[in-house]
Amino acid sequence: MSDPVIKGWCPGALRPMMSGDGLVVRVRPRGGRLTPEQAKGIADLSARFGNGLIDLSARANVQLRGVAEASHGPLIEGLSALGVIDETTEAESRRNITVTPYWQEDDGVQEVVRSLTEALSHPDAPATPGKFGYAVDCGAEPVLSETSADIRIERGPGGGLLVRADGAATGTEATPATAARLALRLAEWFLETGGAPEGRGRMAAHLARGATLPDAFTEIPALPRAAAAAPLPGLLPQGFLVGFEFGQMTAETVSVLAEIGPLRVTPWRMILIEGAAEAPRIPGLITDPADPMLRVTACTGAPGCPQALIATRPLAQALCPSLAPGTRLHVSGCAKGCAHPTPAPLVLVGRADGSVDLIRMGTAADTPSLTGLIPATLTANPALLTETEHAT
Repeated sequence: MSDPVIKGWCPGALRPMMSGDGLVVRVRPRGGRLTPEQAKGIADLSARFGNGLIDLSARANVQLRGVAEASHGPLIEGLSALGVIDETTEAESRRNITVTPYWQEDDGVQEVVRSLTEALSHPDAPATPGKFGYAVDCGAEPVLSETSADIRIERGPGGGLLVRADGAATGTEATPATAARLALRLAEWFLETGGAPEGRGRMAAHLARGATLPDAFTEIPALPRAAAAAPLPGLLPQGFLVGFEFGQMTAETVSVLAEIGPLRVTPWRMILIEGAAEAPRIPGLITDPADPMLRVTACTGAPGCPQALIATRPLAQALCPSLAPGTRLHVSGCAKGCAHPTPAPLVLVGRADGSVDLIRMGTAADTPSLTGLIPATLTANPALLTETEHAT
């Protein structure tokens, strides 16, 4: 199998990434929310300067696809006018914040986010790696425990705020006014103690190597964090949650959704339409909580991604109806597993010869249970996903 290229950074708007269909331009919504004007503007820019396809990422960002290099400048001007991007690539890289989409106006979540955003915009903010991120999960119930983050701001045992390093069972007490300062203090400690050699590194791995947290961050035990149930489309107190196949929308769909209300972008590749009492009747939305496509993820795959070794989404769609209830499948074009970096019950990984490897309860980089499966054979006999003997 060909080794994937590990870039060590995430694309942004100011620093896009070239893919098989053009530049991928990632927009990080402030507070995890787009106003109707911003959402409509992004949809218009996607149609004008890209191919009209917009992806939702696992960190609650939106990605405009198919942007030509010559169109990048005008696109950035449009995004800047909407107020959705940063002034510098350094500030953009640091502002990697995932926000619970279930926040309420008076719960302090957005206050914490605004303070953290402001702190990260300063030139002297910690220059953490591009994949280093923050989770603001201090709503009524924690929902981001399965979302990638390095510093977590959540509720502590007494109901107050807790700032915690990912991978640690303890943290330090905080308030909405102090949470950002404490989070940046923890980020500075991470850098000072060698957490990012050569500009790469993650908090949990740093702790696993034996790094000792500052005393202040060992004072309060964190609440137990059981794996949260996968969110499902439907009516919520904040609005209506809708899904999309492979987390991809068209510019036209985004424009229609923006007519209803502000859009909260989730890390589950779903959109919460703020204030909506029902789902709009338009193509491209998943509104049935029993739809098996909600249990399937797949990266862009070939030819959209130059590192992908197979076309991932046709295979995922073909296998979807055969999945047992409650089983999740991820199809990855290479061993990086970008679209689902955490373990999944079933993972298929593309090989250079066009076949796939099967990994059970792991990530795309783990040791396979079955190797060299032919996609056509697999779709004709999906029971291979649950058999134990090696393919021949």
